Amino acid sequence: MTTTLITGGNKSLGFETARRLAERGHRVVIGARDPERGRRAAEELGVEWVQLDVTSDASVAAAAAEVRERFGGLDVLVNNAGIAGGMSAVEDVDAAALLAVLDTNTVGIVRTTQAFLPLLRESAAPVVVNVTSGLGSFAVRSDPERLESTLPTLAYSASKAALNMLTLVYARFLPDVRVNVVDPGYTATEFNGHSGPQTVTEGTDAIVAMATIGADGPTGTFTDRHGTVGW
Repeated sequence: MTTTLITGGNKSLGFETARRLAERGHRVVIGARDPERGRRAAEELGVEWVQLDVTSDASVAAAAAEVRERFGGLDVLVNNAGIAGGMSAVEDVDAAALLAVLDTNTVGIVRTTQAFLPLLRESAAPVVVNVTSGLGSFAVRSDPERLESTLPTLAYSASKAALNMLTLVYARFLPDVRVNVVDPGYTATEFNGHSGPQTVTEGTDAIVAMATIGADGPTGTFTDRHGTVGW
């Protein structure tokens, strides 16, 4: 059975990804910063959970040890946990605000990937899926026809652009692991006040697709539910 860990899996895109992968026969483990929310979500979904705060080295290390002890290993890691960082004017984003978003959205992926890599490397088909955004794509950001080009998400966009580069470097230098990045698209979730035009199921299409690629799947790609996204 494929064992899959989804960070930030207790709500929104992470919750729906957990539901869909469980339906496909994965043994799903959701990582949640808040134990009570994690427990409730796991019970509702009929999956497993671990306490996991991606901003804490100790929490991530403890979660990796717990996954090894309880489940024996890991096949798929979905780095989904993230924060928006607000919609302030760019001149109002100070260093502390930027660092807080980077710590969760970018450094958190490094913490989690590093901690779980030994377990992934024991899998016959290890896969990492990093959840990014078109707001972190230089190609999308520079297209005046795209909504993303109009949004002043300085910290969030910087964090996701950095995540895209992390993905490329991981994919190049971890040839035994399939590492890809996906853009869910503008999806109606708590993250944006449910303003997106896509359903949460549509928003998880690319995540589920890349979480189920197997050992012969692509690596180092950037996709959304419609296909390839420009870096």
